[in-house]
Amino acid sequence: MTEERTVPAERPERVINRKPRVGTVVSDKNDKTIVVEIERASRHRIYHKVIRRTKKYHVHDELNVATVGDLVRIEECRPISRMKRWQLVAVLTERAVAEVAPERLDAALVQEMQRSAAHAHEAEAAGESAGGGEQAGS
Repeated sequence: MTEERTVPAERPERVINRKPRVGTVVSDKNDKTIVVEIERASRHRIYHKVIRRTKKYHVHDELNVATVGDLVRIEECRPISRMKRWQLVAVLTERAVAEVAPERLDAALVQEMQRSAAHAHEAEAAGESAGGGEQAGS
């Protein structure tokens, strides 16, 4: 009445179902972390109006390759920190940056800036001479 249990020699590969998402980078100020905003649209079940919902995910970006405005693909992963449970897979589209450089400064703008700086300096000097060394409330 002894039963033999057979142990399989090979273990089947464990399939990990990682959810992919596509979104836009809204912040890249942290080191190795980006914040990605993902927008989804669904119909209201009664009124049938399209409702847009957004959610922000903290994503691990090991090489700091994504910048603000990039369209990126992310996927779920093991917890990396308290907020990060997603990792960057690919940068799909980089943001468009205008290649515009000023040819020359407007003379009127330069004069206006000089006048405002001089006015601020005069006001600061007048405030010091009027205030002297007195303290308020003494």
